[in-house]
Amino acid sequence: MVDIARRMNQLPTLIFNELIEYKKKKISEGSEMIDLSIGSPDQPPPSFVVNELIRNAEDPEQYGYTISGIDAFHQAAAAYYKRFGVQLDPKTEIVQLMGSQDGIVHLPLVFCNPGDIVLVPDPGYTAYESGLNLAEAQAYPMPLLAENGFLPDLSNIPEDIARKAKMMILNFPGNPIPKLATKAFFEEVVAFAKKYGVVVAHDFAYCELVFDNNKPVSFLSVEGAKDIGVEFNSLSKSFNMAGTRVGFLSGNGDVIRLFSQLKSHMDYGIFEPIQRAAALALTDGEAFARSNAALYEARRDTFISGMSRIGWNIQPPDATMFLWAKIPKGKTSLGFTYELMDRAGVVVTPGNAFGGHGEGYVRIALVQNEDTLKKAIQKIDQSGVLK
Repeated sequence: MVDIARRMNQLPTLIFNELIEYKKKKISEGSEMIDLSIGSPDQPPPSFVVNELIRNAEDPEQYGYTISGIDAFHQAAAAYYKRFGVQLDPKTEIVQLMGSQDGIVHLPLVFCNPGDIVLVPDPGYTAYESGLNLAEAQAYPMPLLAENGFLPDLSNIPEDIARKAKMMILNFPGNPIPKLATKAFFEEVVAFAKKYGVVVAHDFAYCELVFDNNKPVSFLSVEGAKDIGVEFNSLSKSFNMAGTRVGFLSGNGDVIRLFSQLKSHMDYGIFEPIQRAAALALTDGEAFARSNAALYEARRDTFISGMSRIGWNIQPPDATMFLWAKIPKGKTSLGFTYELMDRAGVVVTPGNAFGGHGEGYVRIALVQNEDTLKKAIQKIDQSGVLK
């Protein structure tokens, strides 16, 4: 056995892989399993995007290195952000990503030395911690608590931690907690970041999946945000293009320039037909995005009302494809997750997989059609796990 770098010891097998293996085991034993764990869209992209991809893939001139984002993509991303009240320079304030996770995991490498502090949401998306571990930075958790409306309380961050912090990572609408942020909260973040010299990175990947006629707030739309921050966006959830791995980072020109410098050492760009299809989605996909959000809103209502009837009351989410569900008293998140698999044949994700403050919850992904969700409700009811 060869010696491995110490950073590999900080990249354990994720709970998603463990759940997949256990699901396979249950299926091999004859169990029927309904998977509501991983947030991978079950619907196709819009047909006009697929057709654009096919059309360009037939062009032999488009099979060379793109090196970075093509002009058409950058222009489309800038035009798209006008919907959120944000003006972006496509040349200096946007860099293309191989999916937003590409940026999320690698951005700390630009700003963090070993031991540097980064403020992160707890619970938060697992890739945030992965990026910090690769940079050998130290995460300082900002608890997302029900009593605070699942927003971080910046006043609870100790002065010495705030002064040492290099970055702050935020995510609204969030994963795993499907909460919208307010403009007032983001204004507080800008003031905090300017006071302490912190770079803010906001994950806006679920900006299109918003319900009840609410409007998402882009961090970059707040006055002063571009002075200290950037925002990740992705086409994975908004346009069901998860497998194409395309997204972008936008905002502060210095951050974009530095991250582009890092990217130049890592890859040779995304396949041009994918970029052109993504550009079309950004410019012509508003109606599709609205209908896609309506689909998840209907699934939310079906699942929550059904669960309420069998005695599991779940807070309706503001947005995203997820539910953040409080589990029955006396149970642990991990124990309840395996109980659901063993007794009901339903796979969810334990809340503590996203941080210590996720204990007592599970995350449920609405990635099955309404009939399958109704079947999951029936299976959970018949299993008796809620008693």
